[in-house]
Amino acid sequence: MKAFSTLFKTELKLSLRGMDMVIFAICMPIVMVVILGIIFGSKPAFDGAEYTFLEQSFGAVATIAICAGGVMGLPLVISDYRHKKILKRFKVTPTSPALILAVQVAIYALYSVASLILVYAAATIFFGYQMSGSWLRFLGAYFLVMLSMFSMGLLVGGVAPNMKTASVLASVLYFPMLIFSGATLPYEVMPVTLQKVADILPLTQGIKLLKAASLDLPIDSVLMPVIVMIALAVTCIGVSIRFFRWE
Repeated sequence: MKAFSTLFKTELKLSLRGMDMVIFAICMPIVMVVILGIIFGSKPAFDGAEYTFLEQSFGAVATIAICAGGVMGLPLVISDYRHKKILKRFKVTPTSPALILAVQVAIYALYSVASLILVYAAATIFFGYQMSGSWLRFLGAYFLVMLSMFSMGLLVGGVAPNMKTASVLASVLYFPMLIFSGATLPYEVMPVTLQKVADILPLTQGIKLLKAASLDLPIDSVLMPVIVMIALAVTCIGVSIRFFRWE
C-alpha cells in the first residue's frame, strides 16, 4: 500500500505537469456545460419534454473526462512506459509491474470523478441544474462506463507494438466517440442518419445509460446499453490480460 501511495503521488505530479488531462478532462467538460447552458438554457429537450436540454445532456458531458483519460491518456502512457523500458525495469524489482498500471488507472479515475463533481457544480450554480434520478443509480452507471472505456485503453496500450501505433489507434477511437457519441455535439440535434451511425459507438450506449439514470427513466429502456458496457469491459480486459506486452 505504501508503494502504491508513493508511486501514485509521483505519477500524479507528472500528469499535472503535462497539463493535457487538466485541459481535456477538467476544463473542457466545464466549458461544454457552460456553452450548453448559455445556448439552450432551460429550453425543453424537445417539444413536450418534461426536462430541459441541459438536464438531458448532463450525463453526456460528464463522460468527456472518462473518454479523454481512458481512451486517449491511458494507452499513450502505457505504451510510452513500455518504450522507455519502465515496465521492464519494474519486473526486476520486488514491486509488481502491474502496480504502475493500477496507479495510472487510479489517476485517470480521479480525473474523471473530479470532472464529474466540477461539471455538476457548474451546472447547479450557474444554471440551476437538479438531477431527477437517483445519484446511486447514476454513479453505478458512471463507474460502469468508466470501467468499459478504461478497459479499451488498457487493451490498446497493452497490445500496441509501439507508441506510434498506440497513438493512432487511440485517436481513431477517441475523436469519433468524443464528437459523434453525444459527449460534445448533443445526440439529439444530430440528423437521424448520423444518430444511427453514432449508435455503433460504445460511448453512445454509455451516454444513453447515464441519461436514463439522471432523468429517472425506466431501467428496461437501457437494458441493451448495460449489456454492451459489460460485454465490452469483459472482452477488452480478457484480451488485454492475455496479450499484454510488458516489453
